[in-house]
Amino acid sequence: MTITVGDKLPSATLVKVTPDGPDQVATDSFFAGRTVALFAVPGAFTPTCSAKHLPGFVEKREELNAKGVDEIACTSVNDAFVMAAWGKSSDADGITMLADGNGDFAEAIGLTMDGSKFGMGKRSQRYTMLVEDGVVKQLHVEEPGEFKVSSAEYLLGEL
Repeated sequence: MTITVGDKLPSATLVKVTPDGPDQVATDSFFAGRTVALFAVPGAFTPTCSAKHLPGFVEKREELNAKGVDEIACTSVNDAFVMAAWGKSSDADGITMLADGNGDFAEAIGLTMDGSKFGMGKRSQRYTMLVEDGVVKQLHVEEPGEFKVSSAEYLLGEL
């Protein structure tokens, strides 16, 4: 079942790289008591994700913060080291890069896709969601091959 507006995010564990190494991030605590703009991409370093999706959130970070977003996070079915390297190479300061290495979070919220024909296996669909205190307030899922409603610009316009 796909998560919808008004649903509480399921308990899951994501991973981010810190100066001390990989750190497990429990969704229950990460999203608690604040407003988070979470966006998901099919893969780090992939064309649309690298040219448009992540850069848009980097570019609009301050405007999103001014509209009440406490944190911006990106998730993908990649390992934490790939996510950290992608964030660093993209100058994504201020964006928390969260690895969903096995796709467990994407599966738990019902937003997986099959990228097997591209050699990518199970991945996350492209989406943006606004989460307040662990509850989905907005959800914008892209149609396959599209990049419209999951952009930082679109989310900013909805706030």
